[in-house]
Amino acid sequence: MPGSPRPALDWHAESLRRSLAPLLPGIAVEVVARTGSTNDDLVERARGLAGGRGDDAQPTLRVAEQQTRGRGRMGRGWVSAPGASLTFSLALPLAPASWSGLSLAVGLAIADALDPAHPGAAPRVGIKWPNDLWLREAPGQGRKLGGILVETVAVGPQRMVVVGVGLNLLPLPDAGPAAFGQGFASLSEIDPAATAPGVLARVAPPLVQRVLAFAAEGPAMLAAGFAHRDMLAGQPVVVLGIDGQAVAEGVADGIDADGALRLRRADGVQAIVSGEVSVRSCGPIAVAGPRRDARHDAGPPRC
Repeated sequence: MPGSPRPALDWHAESLRRSLAPLLPGIAVEVVARTGSTNDDLVERARGLAGGRGDDAQPTLRVAEQQTRGRGRMGRGWVSAPGASLTFSLALPLAPASWSGLSLAVGLAIADALDPAHPGAAPRVGIKWPNDLWLREAPGQGRKLGGILVETVAVGPQRMVVVGVGLNLLPLPDAGPAAFGQGFASLSEIDPAATAPGVLARVAPPLVQRVLAFAAEGPAMLAAGFAHRDMLAGQPVVVLGIDGQAVAEGVADGIDADGALRLRRADGVQAIVSGEVSVRSCGPIAVAGPRRDARHDAGPPRC
């Protein structure tokens, strides 16, 4: 577009496209200096194809050095800054048997690329169900490193999925509790040499591989990898609905075969398929089943 600023960084876009083309033939890689939201850009583009046959649904990786209207889950804004953040979206036609758990597959791909597993070592990058990446400090404790937003659009007889990813690379001046209620973490804390183009080149190929594998295998493929990085396992949690009101509480117990969060409660196990999950820090929660921790046996939480 005439007058649009040029990207300030060298993203090696053609090299990145060549690395992705064997996985997604015909993929386009787009880099812009600024946009409202890369997810919005690709969702609107897909909606423009909705009246056709879907033949023009080209896989696209769109990167923005700055997003002015970045979005997280439940309509929340995403704070980012040029050079200090990596924000991109991947759009591709996809036909999984089940969409449940796709955000976990994306999170695992990114976490494994940034923080490869080492036998006997606790991971530094954890996953907070259903779509947050955290820098782990202790069991159930950490700060938010990144987020994932998955949206789908019908295009002809198929659906286009748009996967948005935001990662904090460097500390931000506004990264206080008021701006980041879950705490702020940056990749520089474990990789001081991290740059936005370098991190994108590191995470994009395994991300595409994991998304395609998820479409072929479904959420059953997630269990082992998620258990290794589960930030909530064994923690008393409360699940909030879209209105911010508590809809369930119990002890997080991993995920089921469909990628839903297992919540152990006094009346049994409940599968949570959506919602915002917060760790409870005040008081015990009654749960069913064998005793694992005395603090979970003394009745409902009291704050």
